[in-house]
Amino acid sequence: MKFTFTDKKVNLPQSVHAYAEKKVGKLDRYFRGEAEASITFSVEKDRNRAEVTVHTGSMILRASESTSDMGASIDAAVSSIERQIRKNKSRLGKRLRTDAFERKVSADISDFVPEQEEEYNIVRTKRFPMKPMTCEEAILEMNLVGHTFFAFRNVDAGGSFAVVYRRNYGGYGIIEDET
Repeated sequence: MKFTFTDKKVNLPQSVHAYAEKKVGKLDRYFRGEAEASITFSVEKDRNRAEVTVHTGSMILRASESTSDMGASIDAAVSSIERQIRKNKSRLGKRLRTDAFERKVSADISDFVPEQEEEYNIVRTKRFPMKPMTCEEAILEMNLVGHTFFAFRNVDAGGSFAVVYRRNYGGYGIIEDET
């Protein structure tokens, strides 16, 4: 497992990084291929926050915990990721194809540039290939990442663009392309 450490607004000793590497390294047994772990440490208002993000293939697992002790934050984040894996292990095994975690770039994405009368300031751009999947798989991926929405290509609708989202009062919604 490859590790990347980021310290925000705090200088931590190497022993904390070594402890985090030891604890997060135990997650390596769950993954077949080479996994990458990104660990971010920060301190805000006497709360030590540890955010752990694990990339393996196209699957992303993320957990963020905040406690009064950095070691406890690391332990809590690792146990949270283990809980996510255990919760979704049978679901992932039953629902996904053998090549479900491999992302393939689709060449049929066209650029859309709207007419602009006023200037919009784009501060960040993310690009990622969208793989074809079912709505259930997209909801699972969304929950694994911890986001409130997830964009994907809907297999059930012939590979058209779709977005699933978590509704405020429970349940999930889907936004689909009409074409």
